Amino acid sequence: MTTPISILLVDDQSERAAMVAEQLIAAGYKLLARLTSAEGLLFQVEKHRPDIVLIDIESPDRDILESLAVINQHNPTPVAMFSVRGGAEFISSAVEAGVSAYMVDGLSAERVAPAIEIAMAQFRSYQHLRQSLARTQQQLDERKVIERAKGLLMARKNIGEQAAHQTLRTLAMNSNSTMRQVAEQIVAHLQPPVK
Repeated sequence: MTTPISILLVDDQSERAAMVAEQLIAAGYKLLARLTSAEGLLFQVEKHRPDIVLIDIESPDRDILESLAVINQHNPTPVAMFSVRGGAEFISSAVEAGVSAYMVDGLSAERVAPAIEIAMAQFRSYQHLRQSLARTQQQLDERKVIERAKGLLMARKNIGEQAAHQTLRTLAMNSNSTMRQVAEQIVAHLQPPVK
């Protein structure tokens, strides 16, 4: 038995929100909370930890996008936004703020499930890309500091690159540290001060 997808619903029209909430529950989703505005959205996401946030607001504004950007930064969560407001510039801003799926023409029963699937798939894809980019950046940073340390060792000890690399490896093994940690220490101690 799979756990139902948990949803935080933000809808500024109570009649529509009640209908959508009813449809979500009937379709097997778990409705964690229903908000009438985006005020306190950050707190609500932190409190409930939903699998996805569904937002249907007649006129979403910069405040909601700022809240979503903060959520995306600190507590990444898939977001599907439904709105009558289109406009390439606003949609672009929404996506930059962390909206995984943006649907123009508002929320309707037949659009909910596909929007949830799209938003969650886009979110997973984006998070995978983000993690991959972070790993690549970390590897580049590590390579830079190791190369810098090798260069300093080569200059200080008048040795070749192979010997400098072997020195780093030996120091790392002897101190039960990573090559990066040893390289950072060497750079900190051997690099001449910047004037």
